[in-house]
Amino acid sequence: MPDSVAALAALGVRVPEEESGVFQGIRFVEDGRSVEARFPSGEGRGVKRTVLHDLLLRRAEEMGVIFQWGTQVQGVRDGVVRVGGEEIRAEWVVGADGIHSRIREGAGLGRGRRLSRRIGLRRHYRVRPWSGFMEVHWSDRGQAYVTPVGPEEVCVAVVGRERFRSVDTSLECFPGLAERLWGAKQLGVERGALTVGQLYDRVTKGRTALVGDASGSVDAVTGQGLALAFLQADALGRALKNGHLRDYEEAHRRIRRVPVFMSQSMLLMDRFAMVRRWSQGVFAANPRIFERMLAVHVGVTPLTVWGRGGMLNTGLQMLMGEGA
Repeated sequence: MPDSVAALAALGVRVPEEESGVFQGIRFVEDGRSVEARFPSGEGRGVKRTVLHDLLLRRAEEMGVIFQWGTQVQGVRDGVVRVGGEEIRAEWVVGADGIHSRIREGAGLGRGRRLSRRIGLRRHYRVRPWSGFMEVHWSDRGQAYVTPVGPEEVCVAVVGRERFRSVDTSLECFPGLAERLWGAKQLGVERGALTVGQLYDRVTKGRTALVGDASGSVDAVTGQGLALAFLQADALGRALKNGHLRDYEEAHRRIRRVPVFMSQSMLLMDRFAMVRRWSQGVFAANPRIFERMLAVHVGVTPLTVWGRGGMLNTGLQMLMGEGA
């Protein structure tokens, strides 16, 4: 998303155009109908995880980070990290080790609550992107996300509460998308993963801090997982410079507020077909509402400002079935 691209650039990393795909907004598609909205500013970029990994690694090495590949963290206690059979005493310990974080558990920061748990699959296809939008195809079984990742390649990810047998079989739920991909060459191997929404009560303790999925996560439907990690990294860096992790604790709550809200809102659309169809009917009848929602989603419009009038009006229109 544009806010993620901007946050990444603030960390000194820019995604080359030749190694990514560009999209100007979001399009919802279901039963042959669609509604779309453009980003109020900036553009989104689709990039392969391997490419992003190399860009991040290169930047970290430029900044003097020393990597110890192939080592395993065996425990953390009182600022001492046991890793690779030795103990390292650290001024600060940062857990950026994913949803199954050992640092989080070792620091006693595992208390929280799960908001969602779904299963996703993804596959790449050799095909020219057919629109300037990142598309979300909806069905009663889940969503299929189509993101351009190059001039002749798209990534298709399908996510649902129950696992699809494969991306190919999932396309039966998305006939319009299946038609688009008919005859397209499949690239690489199909991969799967859990997408989890998780909140933790705290993300700091003593001299330990959590960042990225280790500090909590939102469902993939938001497209904001990476943005959260980049924004948190920036906030944590500032807090470490000032020597006060409480600053990061407060910033973390602020950063996650909108993505968590948007995740829960869209998961309601996933669970209840009536809510989804009403919502898309409202968006189709009044595209400005969809545009305003997207502006909140990418951090251009504050949730508090938009929510007072826009959220109420949207809810009333949904209840009345306007545009459905």
